[in-house]
Amino acid sequence: MTTVLDPVCGMMIDPASAAGHSDYDGKTFYFCAAACKQKFDAEPARFIASPAPASPALVTLSPISRAPQVGVDLKRVDLPITGMTCASCALHVEQGLQKAPGVHTAAVNFATSRATVEYDAAATDVSRLIATVKETGYGATEPLPDMHHHAAAGMEEEEYRDARRKFILAALFSLPTLVIAMSHGRISLLDFRGVEWLQLALTTPVIFYSGLQFYRGAWSALRHGFADMNTLIAVGTGAAYIYSVAATVWPGFFSTGHHAPPVYYEAASVIIALILLGRMLESRAKGRTSEAIKRLMGLQPRTARVVRNGKETDVPVEEVIVGDTVIVRPGEKIPVDGRITRGTSAVDESMLTGESLPVEKKPDDEVFSATINKTGSFQFIATKVGRDTALRQIVRMVEEAQGSKAPIARLADRISGIFTPAVILIAVITFVVWFFISPAETRLSQALVNFVSVLIIACPCALGLATPTAIMVGTGRGAERGILIKGGEVLERAHRLQTIVLDKTGTITEGRPEVVGLVSDGITEDELLRLVASTERASEHPLGEAIVREAERRNIQLSQPSKFNALAGHGVEATIDGRGILLGNERLMRERDVSLNHFAERAASLADEGKTPIFAAIDGRVAGLIAVADRINPRSKAAIEEMKRMGLQVAMITGDNRRASHRVAREVGIERVLAEVLPEGKAEEIKRLQREGKVVGMVGDGINDAPALASADTGIAIGTGTDVAIESADITLIRDDLGGVATAIRLSRATMRIIKQNLFWAFIYNVLGIPIAAGVLYPLTGWLLSPIIASAAMSLSSVSVVTNSLRLRRFR
Repeated sequence: MTTVLDPVCGMMIDPASAAGHSDYDGKTFYFCAAACKQKFDAEPARFIASPAPASPALVTLSPISRAPQVGVDLKRVDLPITGMTCASCALHVEQGLQKAPGVHTAAVNFATSRATVEYDAAATDVSRLIATVKETGYGATEPLPDMHHHAAAGMEEEEYRDARRKFILAALFSLPTLVIAMSHGRISLLDFRGVEWLQLALTTPVIFYSGLQFYRGAWSALRHGFADMNTLIAVGTGAAYIYSVAATVWPGFFSTGHHAPPVYYEAASVIIALILLGRMLESRAKGRTSEAIKRLMGLQPRTARVVRNGKETDVPVEEVIVGDTVIVRPGEKIPVDGRITRGTSAVDESMLTGESLPVEKKPDDEVFSATINKTGSFQFIATKVGRDTALRQIVRMVEEAQGSKAPIARLADRISGIFTPAVILIAVITFVVWFFISPAETRLSQALVNFVSVLIIACPCALGLATPTAIMVGTGRGAERGILIKGGEVLERAHRLQTIVLDKTGTITEGRPEVVGLVSDGITEDELLRLVASTERASEHPLGEAIVREAERRNIQLSQPSKFNALAGHGVEATIDGRGILLGNERLMRERDVSLNHFAERAASLADEGKTPIFAAIDGRVAGLIAVADRINPRSKAAIEEMKRMGLQVAMITGDNRRASHRVAREVGIERVLAEVLPEGKAEEIKRLQREGKVVGMVGDGINDAPALASADTGIAIGTGTDVAIESADITLIRDDLGGVATAIRLSRATMRIIKQNLFWAFIYNVLGIPIAAGVLYPLTGWLLSPIIASAAMSLSSVSVVTNSLRLRRFR
């Protein structure tokens, strides 16, 4: 059977059974549900990177946009970027990468100094991307290998130490210069002829050692035809220093009357010292924003005890391979993911799920890397190692989220793109105005001071840090709470949710139904169960698994079906020992013209009790009825009540019959029930709610939930569900607990609140600071802003934004 990829939700489908198709750019694309087609038709370019080839498409899920890209071998790389000092730098690098051949998407995160690039491997490679970054005037290095966070932490620490060394020297040399300038000749020891030469001697090391990085950065930016924060600092301090040197060497040219010309060495040196202090504090604070991911990586054990050649051997965890038998004793960390084969224990999985209570484990249960064995010893078979373990997957998702951009950040990007040139223009206008309105004897010094103040106070750093630092802390805190958020765009969408649609099975309920009743007619119960379980053994549906478990519990020997066909949303049919078996709901029986006789009344009674009746027909005649019930998760009701308190409308969607569905809904407090909905209809129901003007979140865990998860404004997957559901969702809850939905939305709201606060203060700081520095209050109050005060304010603005973002670490 030929299968193709639905470009919206990523499901493989048979074109013959597709819900629809669309022609785009000379190619035909097929869809599993009408909702996917509608989404594609609205924005085809969002889902298609290039025309699909005639041969089977090579598909890679985009870690940035989440949309599958058809026909292109897309790869993703995170490049460490050096030399960036503000949001303008990040924007310039990002724009350069986006224009490079073969690049599909690029996002540069100023807070992490990292460029996340998705590129066509056939058109470019990492070395060319690095060369592109260097062409923009910045540095880039090869991405660090896996498990690189210790090395990254070392780089951050070295950056901090370098800033501290330069700050200490600048502070030691600036302090006496500042005292000399502020004494105004009132300290006799410092009032001597030629004191300006002492200030020059003290200031020069500050300019050419501590501040050299700013001048190099400004020169590089100038060579590449743009301006950034380095430009502002270099022009401001450079103008003050060069003027002061000239006034010292040729005082007669600048002097007025009998007074020596003023010099501004203290402004140049103290500004650099304060900016370095801000950099140092900012570097330390930025390091704390990624502490969550560092803590996660620190949980990885270094060694594992494996059985090889009949002997127990301790090996580095990197050497464990799939299929190894691993032994874990009480108190030890589990080194890799696996499935228990012998022994029982209680395992602390709080680092994965946020759940403080240990989880009981027995043979056939799964265990995960970095969780802690609390009580007994056990053996397990390694099933996932290295990059495939749950821990590494969590870290990967958090890294991708932290490398993404929220739509709200685009405003800051647009402003930072024009910010620096606009500030330079304002500073030049300020200089000209003050030069002509000031008294002749002070016109040059007055114009220069205000010129420098405008340049120094207008720092775009706070704008660049406002969004990414909040996203870093928010997504990291979410991971610690068992909530994986795929990116800044998801965070922004989630806080607007109005309606939450919950899948019933495995979401509201525990997803492990049990056979609670069996009625037969003309056949024994065990024979009916044998035939039904033999049919269901090839099915992956939870109800079918419950029937198979019941047969195994009764030690009934099962047969192999000679034919099997799953009827999506209805049931299954098979041939067992030459007999035709049809299993499913009442609708399926009526569609196949199977008479229900007295079983219809019995099924209605079971449905009223909240049980799901499954009809069993043998050779076209109803032979029995199996009642299956799925116990409601004890935490579901409280979680739904919490969502309601948050102002969310909660609905339930399920393929089960209406009576059983309404019974479950009443128990958990849900008024709106969408029952008997086929898998392809779930996406349609989501779309219908959206047409009502609702911002909809979908919560599910099964393969049949994937189209609905992709169609919703925000898809939320229960982490114990299938990989397809998790890949289709925007948010993954590692713990099987609906309470995580409310927590995720609260985290989204808290993060957006922090981002808006950061942007407000970053904007208002510049809106108010630049005019004050330009001297607009002078005619009314006589106030002028000293360049030193301007530099202190500029440094503190960036630190305050990062510190405000760090408040999310206290999120509960």
